[in-house]
Amino acid sequence: MCGIVGYIGKAQAAPILLDGLAKLEYRGYDSAGISIFDSENIQTVKTKGKIKDLRELTHDGADLAGTVGIGHTRWATHGEPSDANSHPHVNASETIAVVHNGIIENYLELKKRLLAKGYIFQSETDTEVVTLLLDYYFDGDLLKTLSKVMSRIEGSYALGIINKDNPDEIIAVKKDSPLIVGLSEDGNYIASDIPAVLKHTRKIYILEDGEIVKLTRDNVTVYNQDLDVVEKEVTEIQWDVSAAEKGGYQHFMMKEIHEQPKAVRDTIFPRIKEDDVFIHELRMTDEQIKDLKKVFIIACGSAYHAGVTGKYVIEELSRIPVEVDLASEFRYRNPILEDNTLAIIISQSGETADTLAAMREAKRHGVRTLAIVNVVGSSIAREADDVLYTWAGPEIAVATTKGYTSQLSALYLLALHFGKIREKISRSDYLEMIQELKSLPDKIEKMLQDKEKIQYLANQYIGLKDVFFLGRGIDYASALEASLKLKEISYVHSEAYAAGELKHGTISLIEDGTLVVALVTQEQLYGKIVSNIVEVKTRGAFVLAVTNEDNKDIEKNTDYVFYIPKTNKNFTGLMATIPMQLFAYYVAVAKGCDVDQPRNLAKSVTVE
Repeated sequence: MCGIVGYIGKAQAAPILLDGLAKLEYRGYDSAGISIFDSENIQTVKTKGKIKDLRELTHDGADLAGTVGIGHTRWATHGEPSDANSHPHVNASETIAVVHNGIIENYLELKKRLLAKGYIFQSETDTEVVTLLLDYYFDGDLLKTLSKVMSRIEGSYALGIINKDNPDEIIAVKKDSPLIVGLSEDGNYIASDIPAVLKHTRKIYILEDGEIVKLTRDNVTVYNQDLDVVEKEVTEIQWDVSAAEKGGYQHFMMKEIHEQPKAVRDTIFPRIKEDDVFIHELRMTDEQIKDLKKVFIIACGSAYHAGVTGKYVIEELSRIPVEVDLASEFRYRNPILEDNTLAIIISQSGETADTLAAMREAKRHGVRTLAIVNVVGSSIAREADDVLYTWAGPEIAVATTKGYTSQLSALYLLALHFGKIREKISRSDYLEMIQELKSLPDKIEKMLQDKEKIQYLANQYIGLKDVFFLGRGIDYASALEASLKLKEISYVHSEAYAAGELKHGTISLIEDGTLVVALVTQEQLYGKIVSNIVEVKTRGAFVLAVTNEDNKDIEKNTDYVFYIPKTNKNFTGLMATIPMQLFAYYVAVAKGCDVDQPRNLAKSVTVE
């Protein structure tokens, strides 16, 4: 959730760190700071607020001379957002500075020990115990000191450390929180994510859990916790730096909404050859697929909603029972995991803490794991038995759009593949759905051309306070995602309900002027959902329907209709998502909300 950067090289470090932190703003944060070694002392500047506030305090870094430094954006977990709780944290003599992403779970125990030894804490954070432990154990060799500290702390962490007594190096370590190393002729870098270093290099190391790295100006050495040297393979980043820029759009979110045709195309097309689904990353044999007795789909947030859609489609096409679990619940509920079970793990970043822990729990029980992730080399991708990359490209806006639709695309491919292998789909239906999959990108583009219609409607509802989303079957899954998208970026209270649950309490909340969004894409359920629409209309609701382009009868019972291109019933969830993303976006913009960085939210939730 927090963002870490570090640089050691020939150039001035402060401007590089400020630029790198700006590239990590999408991760969510409430304060920022940097520490620079100026050849004599470690100078630290930190503040509650945004990167622009840090830029103003340091005059864009000009006030801090030095070619070695670390920086941080913090999202408050332990202690409120404040200058004191901001990172970096330094010891009393200001000889050690530390930045940290993660949570030190035993910090209270460690803090008591340090207090007993006379240490004074300047913050409420868990991170400060790391700084003071480093101070306590320091014997002149920062690398050995860090190894000793690692054996005493519990939890998740990516740490970046500089030390006045070792002025020509940065030490960093990774455990359950993302950290990469950037390599260049002009210096070397650490960062929480690739965009922070992409301006300077495309060559990176992806650190494994427990690995420690020492960076000097012209060398990088990676060690395990026993301080044995580890040989690392350089990863070359292929995507262009422009992919992490706005490209003329007002917000990253709108840019990424418009990138969905490409993201869906890039996920689907390489895996369809001669009208057959071919998932080369999936190493399961046909017999293993035929023997499957159950599938678990495990995810958080929007990825969970993709999983709910996946449940409907996989069960429909392959007749395998599917259970969808929130990762944060799965990891603690002692799930029943038997032979011939597959766990599908979905995460855009591949670093979601609860999802990673849930996958490890499944593997501990001997269950095969298949990851659907976007970030190559992420922790979930590396640890899963099989990985299906979505190829959506970097997604900067906190609210996922192309990440979500590419996850749906991957699930559609899996459902078709499983259905064919298990002989649950006729050849004609299979071929028809292949063609429909291939047509999805063009249909998304068609909807985006009509976005002004959604903008007009959104502008009528700037002052709305409550919205209810209704759907049945796949439409219920789409309603869950539509509701989340609206609430997370516009701060409007919204709820999604299976439409059949209206009479079980929810209908009491409907009153004159309440906006109800009805998703109506499943032809076999048209009559049922229309009955629900009539129920809310009778009680004064304004009803917006999202339905198939041939369902003109819906206009008789609704106030406004947005039509989506006709497609196979299994794929309508992707189609219905596009206008709902646009609706949430335009409401948020009209209200003046920070669309790309909603309050209190982070892109990659790397702590519980």
